[in-house]
Amino acid sequence: MRYFLTVEATVLGLSVVFLVNAEVEPREWWEFAALSVLAVLQAEASRRIEKARRLITRAIHGNMTSVWTFAGVIVLPPILTGVLITVIYGHLWLRVQRKLGTRPEHRVVFSAAIIILSAYASAGVLAVGTFLQRMNGWPPAVALPIIVIIAALIFIVVNYLLAAMAAVMHGRSGHIIVAGAEFALEIATLCLGALAALALDNVPYLIVLILPPLLVLHRAVLVKQLEELAITDQKTGLLNATAWHEAARNELSRAARQSSGFGVLMVDLDYFKRVNDTYGHLAGDEVLKAIARMLKEELRDYDSPGRFGGEEFAVLIPDSKPTDVVTTAERLRKRVTELEVLAQTENGETLIKNLSASIGVAIYPTSGTTLEQLMLTADSAVYTAKSNGRNQVVTLST
Repeated sequence: MRYFLTVEATVLGLSVVFLVNAEVEPREWWEFAALSVLAVLQAEASRRIEKARRLITRAIHGNMTSVWTFAGVIVLPPILTGVLITVIYGHLWLRVQRKLGTRPEHRVVFSAAIIILSAYASAGVLAVGTFLQRMNGWPPAVALPIIVIIAALIFIVVNYLLAAMAAVMHGRSGHIIVAGAEFALEIATLCLGALAALALDNVPYLIVLILPPLLVLHRAVLVKQLEELAITDQKTGLLNATAWHEAARNELSRAARQSSGFGVLMVDLDYFKRVNDTYGHLAGDEVLKAIARMLKEELRDYDSPGRFGGEEFAVLIPDSKPTDVVTTAERLRKRVTELEVLAQTENGETLIKNLSASIGVAIYPTSGTTLEQLMLTADSAVYTAKSNGRNQVVTLST
C-alpha cells in the first residue's frame, strides 16, 4: 500500500509543480482538445472490441492509449499531458471497465498515475534533449528523431518498472514478464503517437488518419487473443486436447518424412481425487497450475505439453532418441514428487506436497506408427504404471 501511495503522491506533487510553472500557449490548448476528443472517439469506436477482449479472455493487455499520451508528451506541456491522461483513463473506466466490473477505482487511479509518471519522465528527456540540441547546434532533422526515440524508450522502461514493482508488491510477480507481441504493440502505438504529434505540428487535420490503423490494431489484437483462446487450456495455460492433437499429427508427418523418432508421454497424477477431497477443488486447481508451470520449466521450447482434462497431461517430445524420451519422463516424475504447492483452503493457506505421477511412454515408431496407436500405447503404459504401484515411468511397445 505504501508503494502505491508513494507513486500517486509523487505524481500529485510533480503535477502541482508543473501547474505553478505552467505557461500554456493558445495553440497547446487546442492541441490538448484535439487529442482529448480523438482519444474519446477511439475509445468509443473500439468499445465493443474492448468489451469482447475483457469478457472473452480476461487477459491483461494494453489499451493503446499510448498513441494520444505520447503525442501529448511531444506537443503539450507536462501538466496538460497529465490532464489528458486523466481524461483518457477516466473515460475508459466510466465507459468500459466500470460496467464490466473488471477494474476497481483504486487500480484505475494507480494505472493512470503510472502512465502520468512515465509521461513526465519522457517529457523530461525530450526537454533535456531539445536543450542540448540547441546548445550544440545539432541538425534538427537528425537530432530530434533520436531524441523522440530515446523519450519513447524511457516511457516504456519507466512504465514497465513501475508496473513490475507493483506486481511484486501485490504478490503477482508472474505478471511482470512482457511478451514480445505486447512489447511490439506498445512500440507500434508509440510510433503512431509520434506521427500524431508530427501531424498536429504541421498539418493538423491529418491527425484523423491515425484512427483507422489504430482501430485495425484493436481488432487484430482481439483476433490474436481469440486464436490463443481456441488452442489454450484456460486453467493451466497449456495446449488444450484439440491443439495438442494437431501438434502431434504435424510431428508424426514430419517424422515419417524424415525417418526420425519422437516420444509421447501421458502424465497422470496419482490420487488426485484425494487432493480435491481433502483441500477443495480450488486447491486442486493450484496443483494443476503448478504441474503446468513445472512442465514448461523442464521441457524444451519446442516440446509441446498439453492438458487432456482432469489430472491428465500429455507431452510431445519431437526429434528425440528413445533413451532421451525416457530420461525426460523420469525427470518429470521426480520433479512432481518435489513439488510443494501453497494453496488457499478453508483453514487458510496450506502447503500441499507428497505428490506423484504415473507416466506412460510411447515412442515412434516402435510403439506405433499412427497417432491413435501411440496414444493407446502411452495410455496403456499409464495403467500399467498404476497397477505396479504408481509413481513410476513405464514404456510399452506396440
